[in-house]
Amino acid sequence: MSINLEDYRDYLERVEPHIKDTLEACFHEAGRVMSPGGLRNYIEGARVLSELGRGSELVVSYIQEMPLVAKEVGDEIIPDVVTSVMKLASMVSGGVIAALFDSLPTAASRLGDADLLRQYLALIHQLSAKAPRGLRPMLQHLDQLFDKLTLGGLRRWALWGAQAHGRDFENLAKYFGLETADSLAVLQKERRGTLFVDTQRKLNFYLRALWGRDFHLRPTAGDYETREGLKPFIEFPVIYLPDAFDDYGGISGKELYRAACAHAAAHLAYTKKPISAEALNPVQMFMIGLIEDARVEHLAIRQFPGLRQLWLPLHEADSEGRESRDPALSFLERLAHALLDAELETEDSLIRETVAAFREVFAARPDDNQISWDLGVTLYNKVKDRLALPSLRILEGIAIPYRDDNRFIWAFAEQFWEQAEYAPASERQVRRKVSVMEMVNEVDCELAGDDAQEVWTLETPFHLDQEGCTINELEGKEPVSDPYHYPEWDYQVQLHRPNWATVLEKRQPGGEQALIEQILMEYKPVASRLKHIIDALQPRGLVRQRRQEDGDEIDLNAAIRAMIDIRMGEMPDPRINIRYIRKTRDLAVLVLLDLSESTNETLPGSDRAVIQLAREATTLLAWAIDGIGDPFAIHGFASDGRHDVQYYRFKDFDQSFDDQAKARLAGMQGGLSTRMGAALRHAGKFLLRQPQQKKLLLLISDGEPADIDERDPQYLRFDTKKAVEELATVGVMSYCLTLDPEADEYVSRIFGPNRYTVVDHVQRLPERLPALFVSLTG
Repeated sequence: MSINLEDYRDYLERVEPHIKDTLEACFHEAGRVMSPGGLRNYIEGARVLSELGRGSELVVSYIQEMPLVAKEVGDEIIPDVVTSVMKLASMVSGGVIAALFDSLPTAASRLGDADLLRQYLALIHQLSAKAPRGLRPMLQHLDQLFDKLTLGGLRRWALWGAQAHGRDFENLAKYFGLETADSLAVLQKERRGTLFVDTQRKLNFYLRALWGRDFHLRPTAGDYETREGLKPFIEFPVIYLPDAFDDYGGISGKELYRAACAHAAAHLAYTKKPISAEALNPVQMFMIGLIEDARVEHLAIRQFPGLRQLWLPLHEADSEGRESRDPALSFLERLAHALLDAELETEDSLIRETVAAFREVFAARPDDNQISWDLGVTLYNKVKDRLALPSLRILEGIAIPYRDDNRFIWAFAEQFWEQAEYAPASERQVRRKVSVMEMVNEVDCELAGDDAQEVWTLETPFHLDQEGCTINELEGKEPVSDPYHYPEWDYQVQLHRPNWATVLEKRQPGGEQALIEQILMEYKPVASRLKHIIDALQPRGLVRQRRQEDGDEIDLNAAIRAMIDIRMGEMPDPRINIRYIRKTRDLAVLVLLDLSESTNETLPGSDRAVIQLAREATTLLAWAIDGIGDPFAIHGFASDGRHDVQYYRFKDFDQSFDDQAKARLAGMQGGLSTRMGAALRHAGKFLLRQPQQKKLLLLISDGEPADIDERDPQYLRFDTKKAVEELATVGVMSYCLTLDPEADEYVSRIFGPNRYTVVDHVQRLPERLPALFVSLTG
């Protein structure tokens, strides 16, 4: 059953009139990562939160962040999130709930599992009762905390602070904001060796390189109080590994993760059928599992011999401490070591006998796991007569940390053991371009909703002759892109706020193409002067320079003249080579226009609005670049808070400067605010896709970065500065042309010296911009 977005839009627009575009864009994104049931829960949760009466910020945060959460851990988490927030609503403010939603994608990506995220939400609820004033600063530093802590470590760190500063509100906020010495000390104490989330991607590549197939890895949290992680285990087809591994006997946590996932993958690859657990006690099952571990490891080593050197050091790491443990446990550890290492010498006759029996039956029937049952039961009968067998709880403490608990290999009477390919919670929505006739044949289909599995699009607008307009115009819908999430730099804590700003690509209504032609006619004298410069900048291809002392080849005529001079006894001219120089331009340019509300104003010394001057200047610049032949794009931006940074593409790199691009440029309008950092990061993505070596981002603005939801004037300045630095590290040079006469106070700190120009006479902007481009790229 499809979900009709219109049924819910009224509820949400009562909270915030501007939520319409945000909801539509995020709903499209959600449709690709959520099942129909998950979509229904998602939109129903937005409706419930809109009726909570806690303002629009938390509703917008929920709408934008939940698709990112569902992408990480699945859409089954949505009802749990909404339920948790409803419980929190009576205990904390709407701002704290919005901060929870903002940080939830970070928690989901670092935890990587729906069950762990539920435990995290339970911790938040617990802290809301014990230390509600510490929640906001903790959520603001959550990415820093999860970089160092597991979920158990975060729980111990938070509860220690809640207990130590429960009544001291000032120090409580400082503790959770990582501003006190004891906060950092407890953080360091709870820090673990290697976090699963930091190595998961490498482990996936590692297993795929070995077996040529994908294995699905998930983390699992260990015991909160003892700081011990759970043993690895397999619930087909997912391999669960502890959320952190400490170093073991001088072996790094990364090696331990590699050994654990390789062992579990060997079970999935070589355990073709289950072993019956009927009439077996837990100790017998443990010993059968020990033999089965050796069988699958030998099969893996036979295919990949290097795995022996991965697993063997973990048996040798704690060999000296075996004698201090339970005798039966020490015996089983030595047996496991001997089963893997054929060169290990032992004085224990039972170990030698068991190893010899294993090697004999393995050579005959390596793929039959019945040998594990036979050898395991035989081993049990011999060991119980020799040693006092401990309980299963003691046996599970065996010092082989990389092996799983073997629950995967057993078949019980009440279980149906089968292999099934891993199926995701939902299929991704497919978008494809179709012809006009395909669209005509299906345009009246009433069965597809916004969550349809297949969405068709046309390259050009679909005009209806009888209506004299396009379908979008008839339906009253302007296309809105999927949301793009970008971090922002918080200069006070010197950290990025992940997924903090949301960019939505929108389309402004087109204008009259004749307006652009009129501008070119009006500035014809300027265009004539530019033409000479353009001709000089035209790439000339391969240029041949003669009479060079060093070069690429010999100039035959010059060489003959030199030989004649030598024969005549004169000093020859040594410049007998030809040098080839490639005169080409390897440059891509993106012009980014600030289209905030202030561009509608007329500045002193001008008789035209700023946006009109910007249109004229951009038109001349586009004409000039088009004449040179450099690939270029013209984009613009405005913002209405961090949740709605609007981005407009008037001309893209792969489009020509034709009538359609001119019409879009003619319809350019100004409004809203100037969240510059997010727009620069988004523009940088388009530049980085270009193959040219030199990339120039030319920003035209009339003021400093500012937005309606940020009161600190320095915050967006520092974020923009950070965005410029980030782009510079990947080869994108940013340059600002500003019309603000007071820009010297801030623009040099943002863009750097010699990376900006202040236009004192606004009226001269159309002349200055093309000349500036020539000076930057000539």
